[in-house]
Amino acid sequence: MDVKEHMPKHDTLNLRKRHVGESCKLFFRSDPIKIVKAKGQYMYDETGVKYLDCMNNVAHVGHCDETVVNAATQQMAILNTNNRFLHDNLVLCAKRLTATLPEPLSVCYFVNSGSEANDLALRIARAYSMQYDVICLEQAYHGHLSSLIDISPYKYEVGKFPKKEWVHVAAIPDSYRGKYRGENSEEIGELYAREVEELVKDAEAKGRKIGAFIAESAPSCGGQIIFPPGYLKKVYKCVRAAGGVCIADEVQVGFGRVGKHWWAFELQDVVPDIITVGKSMGNGHPVSAVVTTKEISMAFKDNGMEYFNTFGGNPVSCAAALSVMEVVERDGLSQHAAEVGDYTIALLNELKEKHPTIGDVRGIGLFIGVELVENRETREPATALAQHVITMLKENKILMSSDGPDRNVLKLKPPMVFSKQDADLVIKILDEILTDVEE
Repeated sequence: MDVKEHMPKHDTLNLRKRHVGESCKLFFRSDPIKIVKAKGQYMYDETGVKYLDCMNNVAHVGHCDETVVNAATQQMAILNTNNRFLHDNLVLCAKRLTATLPEPLSVCYFVNSGSEANDLALRIARAYSMQYDVICLEQAYHGHLSSLIDISPYKYEVGKFPKKEWVHVAAIPDSYRGKYRGENSEEIGELYAREVEELVKDAEAKGRKIGAFIAESAPSCGGQIIFPPGYLKKVYKCVRAAGGVCIADEVQVGFGRVGKHWWAFELQDVVPDIITVGKSMGNGHPVSAVVTTKEISMAFKDNGMEYFNTFGGNPVSCAAALSVMEVVERDGLSQHAAEVGDYTIALLNELKEKHPTIGDVRGIGLFIGVELVENRETREPATALAQHVITMLKENKILMSSDGPDRNVLKLKPPMVFSKQDADLVIKILDEILTDVEE
């Protein structure tokens, strides 16, 4: 389908500057790309130039997937309304979603974004535990609502917002750059879990009670971190012993992205009390969910406040979500992510042997981080190099971003249809860029 611009790029930029808040930032701000269409793992600008998308985990099963587009548009042509009317799509979506989860996680609340999901998860956790305080991780990001900025050190430390008294921040289990370093082993996991145990003790010594522990099952903004073995199992045991609820934020890493499982928390052999999902759930359509146990959901009901969300779980959103789960299963995208992820990580490790600026390669499935350093011994972050690499990748029509506390970690979290051929291209261009810099 040919797509035409409504106006030239410079007019689009001028209108954006005039009518859109300055705090709403663009990718590649010094030279933003105007995207007019996308398909699969590719995006196209207004001149028809094709870019390989390595950063867009929202388009989970590929941009404009035909099955998802047809399901959503057909439902929109028939009915869209709020979820207080009885409709099959909502219950079918809940049934299919919970079928991918361990049995205790059986009750769904549908919302519109990961932020809404995490905010609701906090409310539910507090209603059940009757305790208010929250433990989160360094560099965590859980959403843009006020309640979530408070538990997102990734944001409030940058903006110099003060940490609230009810927030307790645990060390992020980063075995490469964190407080405890070494192989991603159970011993390292034990050391990081003890940090949470100490936070619980300190809070209780001050007369405070932990209501919830929340963490991404594989932290993204923290730098594409894979937890050491046994970490969440020890943390969950400690938090539950203190009367708290364990929340797994799967917004960025769920629906098969980690390859071996539908959900990243399964890598840790744990079952959370609450999980939150979003982003990829609708392949670009705004739909998210909170899933919890019957017992916890009844505590939320019994607190006397009805929960209602105007658009959460509407027929169109549920049609989109159902079709995403259908495509993941039908096309074997979880297994595909495992195979292509292993292939990509192997190539990156070969590149690491060649380029001393690559300090660490980590990840699983199509959730991969490449940490760039000035010196492997000191591990000094190569922030400027990372930004240069991203710029040069863009010049070579590959879109990627960086993250981590020093923004020196290249992030690969592409649509799940990303192929081995795509990986070959990325590695080839990355090799050329690093070779040019190091010479």
